[in-house]
Amino acid sequence: MQFQEREFLPVILGADITAYSLARSFHEEYGIKSLVLSMSEGGYIANSDIIENRVFEGLEKKEVLVERLLEVGREFEGKKKLIVLGCGDWYVRALIESKAVLQPYYIVPYIDEELLNKIVLKDKFYEIFEELGLDYPETYTYTCGEENDLSFKFQYPVIAKPANSAMYHYAKFPGKKKVFSFDNEASLREMLGNLEQSSYDYKFLIQDKIPGDDTYMRVLTCYCDQNSKVRFASLGRTLLEDHTPTAIGNPVAIINEVNPEIVTAATKFLEHIGYVGFANFDIKYDRRDGKYKFFEINVRLGRSNFYVTGSGFNTVKWIVDDYIYNNLPEYTVADNIHLYTVVPKGVIMKYVSDPELKAQAKALFKAGKVSYPLLYKADKNLKHWFYAVAALFNQYRKFHKYF
Repeated sequence: MQFQEREFLPVILGADITAYSLARSFHEEYGIKSLVLSMSEGGYIANSDIIENRVFEGLEKKEVLVERLLEVGREFEGKKKLIVLGCGDWYVRALIESKAVLQPYYIVPYIDEELLNKIVLKDKFYEIFEELGLDYPETYTYTCGEENDLSFKFQYPVIAKPANSAMYHYAKFPGKKKVFSFDNEASLREMLGNLEQSSYDYKFLIQDKIPGDDTYMRVLTCYCDQNSKVRFASLGRTLLEDHTPTAIGNPVAIINEVNPEIVTAATKFLEHIGYVGFANFDIKYDRRDGKYKFFEINVRLGRSNFYVTGSGFNTVKWIVDDYIYNNLPEYTVADNIHLYTVVPKGVIMKYVSDPELKAQAKALFKAGKVSYPLLYKADKNLKHWFYAVAALFNQYRKFHKYF
């Protein structure tokens, strides 16, 4: 395989499908091989012709991660401009907290720590939305360690989730889940009683459960330049979400969509807070009042980010044009309709219930307007293709078991 020589090199942290999608995006646009730092020799990034994977123990410790990054930085000092990207919330937080020591070697295209700490707390995120008059689910805030009467205006069923996901990651208690759904107060109180016995001592959010299946979900990706102006937006409508317990809620099939109302709301929020870099929003349409309710923000490209690149708007180009070439295009809203999927056509046809969406997906398959992020023709490593095809068809088993 031939590679291009460029003045920059992507350094990607992680080993999941996000890492492969980013490496593929860099190769598609610039013909370069990405350097990945990970704790895994297998899975999505193994045996790939477009990735150099350096495996290190202890990258979950910030001091180890930073030291490895500094070693790479010194290796390429004066040779390449390094762009570092994290594929998980923890990696991104570590990068943001370590900006001062990393920036002599790296472009770190993320917000600063003060803003991160403000918006990743979901209760603070909703406070800003309330201030701006933007839509989010009706919410009751439960404060751990205090008396809470659990009186709220909305009815059961409700959703319950931590306001501080980073703190919640370390909490241990019986029946712990990423997100809970409750049909009555008794079961909600039982969970909260268990939660109170854990190390988690911040707020827990009880929310109105918006009706509707996976197809009511939307995913929005925006890019803000270094002056905090939104320069790009791409919206997708979820066809199916992952239903396995460890990955529940992750989109596995997305069709691009255009909706100025959603983009305008996100733009208002991002420019108000002075955001920079990529932001990813989870949104759900509420058929009861016809409004789109924002759930949360991720301060990085999401796991399904290739729905953007696959539709003809390569995500990494915005970063490179902003930080390397200082030549961002004018404000752009993605408008190509395309199907992104990590599941086979048969899974979509069987498990998507909306007949119009199913017909639209079928038409996109027929027209060849579909992308599987792991199935990249330019990556000719047979071991990678074996893994990618096996992962694709394993979705039949997973959906049969968990859907």
